[in-house]
Amino acid sequence: MSSAYNVSLAAPTYSETYRNISDAYIHLSMLERLWAAWYAYMQNDVIATGLMTFVIHEVFYFGRCIPWLIIDYIPYFHKYKIQQGKVNNLKEQWQCTSSVLLSHFTVELPQIWLFHPICAYFGMSHDVPFPSFLTMFYQISLFFCLEDSWHYWNHRLLHYGPFYKYIHKQHHLYSAPFGLAAEYASPIEVMILGLGTIGSPILWCALTKNLHIFTVYIWIVLRLFQAVDAHSGYEFPWSLHHFLPFWAGSDHHDDHHRYFIGNYSSSFRWWDFLLDTEAGPKAKAERIARQKGKAEKSDAVSKKVD
Repeated sequence: MSSAYNVSLAAPTYSETYRNISDAYIHLSMLERLWAAWYAYMQNDVIATGLMTFVIHEVFYFGRCIPWLIIDYIPYFHKYKIQQGKVNNLKEQWQCTSSVLLSHFTVELPQIWLFHPICAYFGMSHDVPFPSFLTMFYQISLFFCLEDSWHYWNHRLLHYGPFYKYIHKQHHLYSAPFGLAAEYASPIEVMILGLGTIGSPILWCALTKNLHIFTVYIWIVLRLFQAVDAHSGYEFPWSLHHFLPFWAGSDHHDDHHRYFIGNYSSSFRWWDFLLDTEAGPKAKAERIARQKGKAEKSDAVSKKVD
């Protein structure tokens, strides 16, 4: 179906447009028909994409935060709190929420309106049908890896001198993080680190011309979930990193907030492991042990040569 989604099927209301699309394209899934009807009804791809992008971001970001807010008030879950006894009060949570909302409407919303023109420029599709599950899976997996690399190096840079003082320090206001604090950051940091999230699919599309906006939405939702969960402050026996050891998880990022240095990656642990920037006393002890082992091995070799 063309990007115009057969505008002749547009109707005065969205529900009527959806019925027209459904009658004309019975082979499409319900989600694909809802998608096509939205663009046909709006008659303006820039506004259609802009509104949908902003709503998806707000709904899934705050929707993912709400369960963590509820858990804070259920005693059963307190034993899973990483930093025991450090539960942020309502005043702190509201202060964080109001700051995040202000950032969303003044910093992120204007950029979101540029999303569709940028997608169109690089050849990103928004037609139906959607790409296959396998296509979305490998592309999103790649985006996780690209974003994690971007996040590690830029996050590490933001901990250097003036970059920390004037940009990144705001994000470290809460040494015991909570879900809502995932996007509590200065506008400059939001743009720098956010570029890894949106820049990865744009780069892929520029190189391959093979990407659908729907795939980008799934990627953004998963990235939002990862960011909120990493700041949740809770570690469960069923947390993902227990099944995927290379996954970062909340314990990894919680140590970053607690000790202020180390654990710079977002989704995975490999950059911090390979470059010896793991945070916390356990990582420090292991680092000292490795250094001691290397020194002893070097001394043994030297004595053998002598």
